[in-house]
Amino acid sequence: MKLIVQIPCLNEEKNIAATIKSIPMQIPGIDQIEILVINDGSTDQTVQEARKAGAHHIISLPTKTGLAHTFMVGLEESLKLKADIIVNFDADQQYNASDIQKLIEPILNDKAQIVIGDRQVNSVKHFGFLKRKLQQLGSFVVSSLTGLKINDAVSGFRAFSQEAALKINLRSHFSHTLETIIFAAKEQILLTSIPVRTNPITRPSRLANNMWGFIKKSIASTIRVYLIYDPFKVFMSFGTIIIFLGMLPLARFLYFFLRHNGDGHIQSLVFGSIFIILGFISIAIGLIADLLSLNRRLIERQLFETKKTRLNL
Repeated sequence: MKLIVQIPCLNEEKNIAATIKSIPMQIPGIDQIEILVINDGSTDQTVQEARKAGAHHIISLPTKTGLAHTFMVGLEESLKLKADIIVNFDADQQYNASDIQKLIEPILNDKAQIVIGDRQVNSVKHFGFLKRKLQQLGSFVVSSLTGLKINDAVSGFRAFSQEAALKINLRSHFSHTLETIIFAAKEQILLTSIPVRTNPITRPSRLANNMWGFIKKSIASTIRVYLIYDPFKVFMSFGTIIIFLGMLPLARFLYFFLRHNGDGHIQSLVFGSIFIILGFISIAIGLIADLLSLNRRLIERQLFETKKTRLNL
């Protein structure tokens, strides 16, 4: 059983060595552990420090591509290296590396294919009150949308089985965290959460300039991903709301039409008709998008089999 710990990083010369050295090299049930560093166009000494610290594999991207793309590059390289389990670990030492053993246990025991490290956000001391509540709210929304119990939706500390890694195809350019959860729900991939420990903060997050920027990008990413994976539900809901709004001015028109022998208020008829037409157009777009989504799923299943054959897995 081979475990690869992949570490996406950007300008982490101060943290990467300590992060690599913290990774446990012996875990019960695992025969081989290797560390893969994916350098996302760093302009400092990240690569040199990673090599000196003992990273087994290093991939350097020529320019900054973003966390989601870097994550996917790591998954693909880990599969090429014949990984049975892949752990994604942040380079800033945010997580306690000793919990890797606990994180992969559900996969070793065939109880899950994706495991998310739950930071237990409410107890993280360096998170402010507002940040804790917003992250809890975000996790609640994602849980409601997917039907999965997720306590820490944006945690990057995750473990993937080989099969789950083969199936994942991300489209987000922002972060992999939300899309993998939605993907797992739609593809019925077994996903669970495990409480993990965190370390004191070493640097601010680089996903966004501030908390509100992160929230804005997360909301936009979630909407976009949900449009990809479940377009009919989105357009059907939107279309139903628009049709309902269109019924209100139509009801007003009918009321005055019947009470005043058809005189006046033609504007209510016009606005109501426009809204109802837009609502039905939205539903029609949803049907078309759903057919395209079905075609995408068929292509992804074919891609899954192609990857297995190409990588001899």
